[in-house]
Amino acid sequence: MNTQDSIKRIRGRKLAVLLGLAMCGATGFAAAGTASAAQPDLDCKLTFTLTGWSAIYEHADGRGRVTCANGESMPVRIRVRGGGLTAGKWHINDGKGNFTDVYKVSDVLGNYAAASANAGIVKSGTAQVLSKGTVSLALAGAGQGINLGVSGTRFTISRADEGEEAAHRK
Repeated sequence: MNTQDSIKRIRGRKLAVLLGLAMCGATGFAAAGTASAAQPDLDCKLTFTLTGWSAIYEHADGRGRVTCANGESMPVRIRVRGGGLTAGKWHINDGKGNFTDVYKVSDVLGNYAAASANAGIVKSGTAQVLSKGTVSLALAGAGQGINLGVSGTRFTISRADEGEEAAHRK
């Protein structure tokens, strides 16, 4: 065996060891990613007020706060826009919502699809489930107003700054 053959064997072994280490490292990173992806859903809740009207086109605006079990919370703006066979005016006090499939508080932000049926005179109520991809939001609330109809709406939750929330509570 000559020197060049020995050098080739040593280089080949070094390359095999390096490839083995790289594969072990990649497997470790993949396992760490899988472990974090498999963490349980974060329990997040929404409290809100909402005032709106509709005459074929539905329009409502409100404020709220999302609070999660990990201690994170944020003030939010709520905007409802849509159309359908609806007519009425209402105000929801002390609305509540529960989110599912949330991994961080910012997952709740965005546009949710809604379809609802409602009816009421003087005391108005609402209950519905909204979805945004894999995130779902179950809403319930009671208030005052007159409403009648069926609508398909877009329910948008966006981040509000703390100053807006403080002004809204006054």
